[in-house]
Amino acid sequence: MKFSDQSQNLRIVLDSEHYDLTPEQIEHVERMLDVLREPVRDFPVSDLYITIWFHPRSHDFRVKTSLVLPGRTIATGDLDPNLYPALERCIRKLVKRVGEYKAQLGNEPEIAKHAKGTRHEVIPDQEPDGEMLERAVIEADYVTFREAAFPYEEPIRKRIGRWIDRYPELADQIDENIKVADIVEEVFLNAFERYPERPQQVRLGEWLEQLIDPSIKLLLHSPDEELENISFARTLTGSE
Repeated sequence: MKFSDQSQNLRIVLDSEHYDLTPEQIEHVERMLDVLREPVRDFPVSDLYITIWFHPRSHDFRVKTSLVLPGRTIATGDLDPNLYPALERCIRKLVKRVGEYKAQLGNEPEIAKHAKGTRHEVIPDQEPDGEMLERAVIEADYVTFREAAFPYEEPIRKRIGRWIDRYPELADQIDENIKVADIVEEVFLNAFERYPERPQQVRLGEWLEQLIDPSIKLLLHSPDEELENISFARTLTGSE
C-alpha cells in the first residue's frame, strides 16, 4: 500500500510491503513525525520517503527512511519485531542529522548555498504574470498555471540537463523510459501542488530550481504513478 501526505511543508510518502497499515496506524505515524516538522521548517523543500517491509518468516519490521532536502539526502534504517520502535529510532536519527546539517549551513540553508556558489538561479526570458499564477492555483486550474509559468520552461529544461549526470540510474533511462520533458512536467506539477507553500522571499526561479531534485527522486521512486500523472497533465494542456 502507499500513502502520501502533502498537507504541510514536510511532504510524506509512505509505502509498505507485505503489510497493510490501518488508518489508525497511519495517523499514529503522522503524529510520530511531528518532531521532524519543526527542524525542516526553514527548508523550502523537504520530502520524506518511508518504506516499511514486514518479513513474514521472521516477523520483523524493516523501516527505511529517506529525507530529501536542498543539497542533501539523509537516509536511515532500522529493524525491530515491532513497527513503532523501528520507526521511532529512524525518526530520531533523522532529527539529529538534520540538526547537524543545519549547523553546517549556519541554520540558514539558502543563504549558505548562495555563499557556497551552489545556487544556479533559473532566469526566464520574461517575467510571468504572478497574479495569473496565484489565481490558477486558487482555482485549481493547472492549464492556466502552466501557461503562466511557460517562460520558465526552457530555463528549467537546461537546468535539468545538468542534474541528470548526478543520477546514473536516471541517465540510463533518458529517452527510453523517461524523457527530459517528463522531468520538466514533473517540476511544474510539483510547483502547482506546492505553490501556496512557496516562501515569498524566495524568487520563483530559485524555488523552481529547488524542485528539480525532489521531482527527479519522485520519478525514480514511483515511475509508473508519476508518468501517469504527467501523461494526464499533458492531456489537459494539449501538449501530447
